[in-house]
Amino acid sequence: MFRFTLILTFVSFVLCRANAQTSEPIQYRITQPANVDLTLTGTLTIPAGSPKNRAVVLIVGGTGPIDRDGNSIYGLTGNAYKLLADSLVMQGLAVARYDKRLSGTNRADALTKLPQPPLPDDYISDAVGFIRLLQADRRFKQVVVMGHDEGSLVGMRAARLTGASKFVSVAGAGRNLADLLKEQLMPANGPADVRQELLGLLDSLRAGQTVHPQSVQLKAQFAPRFQAAYRAWMQLEPVDELKAFGGPVLIVQAGNDTQLAPVDAQQLQAARPDASFQRFDQMTHQLKNYEGTSLIGNRQTYNQPSLPVTPGFPAVIAQFVGI
Repeated sequence: MFRFTLILTFVSFVLCRANAQTSEPIQYRITQPANVDLTLTGTLTIPAGSPKNRAVVLIVGGTGPIDRDGNSIYGLTGNAYKLLADSLVMQGLAVARYDKRLSGTNRADALTKLPQPPLPDDYISDAVGFIRLLQADRRFKQVVVMGHDEGSLVGMRAARLTGASKFVSVAGAGRNLADLLKEQLMPANGPADVRQELLGLLDSLRAGQTVHPQSVQLKAQFAPRFQAAYRAWMQLEPVDELKAFGGPVLIVQAGNDTQLAPVDAQQLQAARPDASFQRFDQMTHQLKNYEGTSLIGNRQTYNQPSLPVTPGFPAVIAQFVGI
């Protein structure tokens, strides 16, 4: 009995040490647009007892007002980034994540202070700010940028501008936004006239033009206040941005992704044939496993905070970072 108690005590001690971590707030006052007083906040999590000169991973979130936990007011409640951060810390990595504009702690302030929907350069500037904050922290020997979804494109540019150590693209697009939206906004069996108008609108926006939707289905999607952002995103080519980043790259493909097609990962691979690549067959766009083919079942993983991130995914990140 005495020996068994000692074993249990030792195992409990090891498990506590493995899960121990410290968290501290981080913040960045935006510089774009100029003269806007808005501060973004986030969380930096570090393994307890972590030696100096450790790597830190910055998570750049996906499309829209995504907060540091990976959630949004538009229906995401799965805590994907929080769960990923906890898993990476258990692998020995420090992790930083932040509330994007119009999310989390800054949302109320941003709604009154930002003059228009954020542009790509705004998001890129924010990521650059947090990267430089981490680069100035002497506790870290390298800053690795990990971009998810739209954050992949933002992260590519930010990583290049700051000379980040490494870059990880997770469920990132390889195609121009115009081509993605042609696939995502209107299924092949949609009304022919609306589909034809959609294709024309997207081509015009990509060419830098202002558009005037006629169909009721498209007027809200392409309202005048959103068009500047559409045009700006369509000037960015993921493959060009990835080529321009000179450091090591890891491309992670979600094999059960209902938002992106396999061609997106293929195009990123073609842009950087030297990149490491990992596909997780059952991973959904929200970084969690789903074994079925039902769209409803797949989307339910977006709102299950009790469901862990895809097994093996954090270990692949840690191996790439090289802790």
